[in-house]
Amino acid sequence: MSVDTKRHLIEVDHPPLSVRRQCALLGLPRSSLYYEPRTGRDETLQLMRLLDAQYTATPLYGMRRMSAGLRTQGYGVNHKRVARWMRQMGLAAIYAKPTLSQATVGHTMYPYVLRGVKVARVHHVWSTAITSMRLHQGVVSLVAVMDWCSRYVLSWARSVPLEGQLCREALTQALRHGSRPEICNTDQGVQCTSSDFTSLLTHAGIQIRMDGRGRA
Repeated sequence: MSVDTKRHLIEVDHPPLSVRRQCALLGLPRSSLYYEPRTGRDETLQLMRLLDAQYTATPLYGMRRMSAGLRTQGYGVNHKRVARWMRQMGLAAIYAKPTLSQATVGHTMYPYVLRGVKVARVHHVWSTAITSMRLHQGVVSLVAVMDWCSRYVLSWARSVPLEGQLCREALTQALRHGSRPEICNTDQGVQCTSSDFTSLLTHAGIQIRMDGRGRA
């Protein structure tokens, strides 16, 4: 007999048998009789929804800026609670990590000339971006090729280790659609500065541009 079934058999107003005696006869601890499962409070769920919306709008925000944003809306929260909620939701600020953009030794440096340039049409500029996603059993590397104007993800590839062919694989998939950008912008990481990757762009007649080292 389950605990819930035993709880339903207890009669609080039973004249001959007290609640203590009924629990003893059924083998049910009295603490189980009065136990009420804890559920997420409405306010906590609302705050987590606000965090999710804020992260979608500003993925660069960490726990302290997220906390400050909630406090400006009248919610008295500290950064420790916000950090715990962000961990539960799998949210992490996106910024340039140390040693993430280590260049290939002796690679050709391509200038970054897109500052102030207005990208107003599709297939004018493509870009590649590499990120790491923490899962329950490890970390997966993800690279995406995106059109700067439409913000459309043209292709993507993933791998458990960050392999050198990952960027080339994603770019090859994007080029299979038949479209060619005028410019492809990358960072200076070894995956994007390798000759295998840059030669693919050069043979397709695409100009190569690179962000400064450590640029997000």
